[in-house]
Amino acid sequence: AGALGVAGMKKYIEQNDVNGQTFVAITSGANMDFNRLRFVSERADDSEKTVAVNIPENPGSFRKLYSLVWPRNVTEFSYRYESEGDAHILLSFQPILNVENDFEEVMKQLKENDFDCLDLTHNELAKVHVRHLAGGRSVVPHERLFRFDFPESPGALQRFLTSLDITWNVSLFHYRNHGDDFGRVLVGVQVPEKCDRRLRNFLETLGYSYREETNNPAYKTFLRNTKRKDNCIHDHGENLD
Repeated sequence: AGALGVAGMKKYIEQNDVNGQTFVAITSGANMDFNRLRFVSERADDSEKTVAVNIPENPGSFRKLYSLVWPRNVTEFSYRYESEGDAHILLSFQPILNVENDFEEVMKQLKENDFDCLDLTHNELAKVHVRHLAGGRSVVPHERLFRFDFPESPGALQRFLTSLDITWNVSLFHYRNHGDDFGRVLVGVQVPEKCDRRLRNFLETLGYSYREETNNPAYKTFLRNTKRKDNCIHDHGENLD
């Protein structure tokens, strides 16, 4: 690391026949690829706060939770349907820097809206392992899985959630901000076959690039419990056929 800068300096001096001047080569590097740099960046960023939040498993709770955190930059949002009781959310965000005690104010707002929450910011188990395992396998009737890509910009996740305002139950949601040009979201929705046409119309008019992953073996192995058959539908909405 750094040899390239020295080599470039020497070549410049030779090609331009430079004498009597002082040159400084900036030697930097860490012998790592960009994927590794992303990990280093995440671990070095102490502005990110991570919390576990319990919300009621009913329509509107998902968006209400996000509205209490907005306009702060949400960097991670993980959820997996477990039962008809409470939903468990792993949420990371960056408090507003020039607002004193902003993180404490968010926690206060969550509790005042009956969202039980737990600060996991300094919990190494949560940051290193649990964030990658949150949710796990679940029995979810009529679940369809989709990956979405959208241009990453301030407020992009909020716009995506607003666009996803549908009456079908959201059974899985995962988003992690990696600083890329595009945000990547994994979404599971419970849609009976009779609503397939309506679902297709919704996807085509959403305006985001998407790919269905319902038949992906990774999904079936790690996110889907197939011991019970899809013989019922957990439907909070109206008949959309």
